[in-house]
Amino acid sequence: MIEVAIVRPGPIQGEMVHPYLRRRNGEEAVTYPSTDVEAVLKRTLGVPIFQEQVMQLAIVAAGFSPGEADRLRRAMAAWKRKGGLEPFQRQLIDGMRERGYPESFAHQIFNQILGFGEYGFPESHAASFALLVYTSAWLKHYEPAAFCAALINSQPMGFYAPAQLVRDARAHGVEVRAVDAMRSCWDCTLEPRTDGRPALRLGLRLVKHLSSEGAARLLAARAVRPFGSIADLAERGELDRRDLTALAAADALTGLTGHRHRAVWQVTGVERALPLLPAATAQEEGIPLLRAPREGQDIVADYGSTGLTLRRHPLSLLREKLRQRGVLPTQDLWGQPNGKRVITAGLVITRQRPGSAGGVTFVTMEDETGHVNLIVWNSVAVAQRAALIESRLLEVHGKLQREGDVQHVIAQRLIDLSAMLGDLTVASRNFH
Repeated sequence: MIEVAIVRPGPIQGEMVHPYLRRRNGEEAVTYPSTDVEAVLKRTLGVPIFQEQVMQLAIVAAGFSPGEADRLRRAMAAWKRKGGLEPFQRQLIDGMRERGYPESFAHQIFNQILGFGEYGFPESHAASFALLVYTSAWLKHYEPAAFCAALINSQPMGFYAPAQLVRDARAHGVEVRAVDAMRSCWDCTLEPRTDGRPALRLGLRLVKHLSSEGAARLLAARAVRPFGSIADLAERGELDRRDLTALAAADALTGLTGHRHRAVWQVTGVERALPLLPAATAQEEGIPLLRAPREGQDIVADYGSTGLTLRRHPLSLLREKLRQRGVLPTQDLWGQPNGKRVITAGLVITRQRPGSAGGVTFVTMEDETGHVNLIVWNSVAVAQRAALIESRLLEVHGKLQREGDVQHVIAQRLIDLSAMLGDLTVASRNFH
């Protein structure tokens, strides 16, 4: 409940997070100015985290009546930057001073209450969210394949895209199987393995430009009997050129063709049957001996057609070029001392600029070894806006900052390396 309630703009603005963490870690003593305040704040180590605690403090430390405390609660719930809580300032501070509390404590409490005006959590809300957190954590630990499938099937939602969800699931031992027109359903599903643990089969929903209507017809036809060829699939599934091309591009026809290049070739020779003509035909005879795609070509095509790949991470193919630029893999950052200037790079996963962050942009990047979080101050963001906003592959020069198990890079220079992604189509020849 505390974890849910404390990572909110209110507690952050009210400077409650770090005092709580220091006290929780035993780095700072927990003291209370009175037994009445201790009774209210003991379970949160002297830091008011829930709205109900603020109401109780107003009553026991500042002499508010229950009605006045409720008006304070309504003011906090309004989440107004100005004019919401300021009218209570004098009454709170004077009330605490009259009851013998130090002036510094009174101002500290009011500043923390002001933080709740920037979105604080009632305890009941925190309890409801905490139940979801606990349930989700249990599922992720004990049923990671089902958990990942459910999250992907609920897209678009949340903080992470399917590529990151799949990568995390595989890192936790889940076997993930590719989209396959012969096996996949619309949603991601679970398939049995010989060891009793389920594998995750990616669903047709991930195939870009595949219509839900076309997918439904494909699944209905497949339920009658398996497809014997591209022409059979096109005819019985009544798929148009757009749907066939989408499936071929996503490498979902490999079971019928052998590899992506052959699939793309064959769907160009398929036309849906006209009402008075025989079944759809394909120019399957005389297919040229097409070479299978190189790994880099497949990786680029995977991202373009489904948004993820089950092959090697793109940066593993570019690692030698990145090494020549002095770029450290993400996992190697942990071996560097705190405060060192470093160069790293990765695919940009997320960019966030919360209104409560004072113009700071938070960026998460990924390479083949893991994730790294960047902090981009407003001055850097303004001066290097193009690289920050437009980069798919970003190189960052900055200062490493680490506290406990939390590590990030304070960005100082940003370089757009997106053009290097075009090298993937040839990189596998050099770095296979």
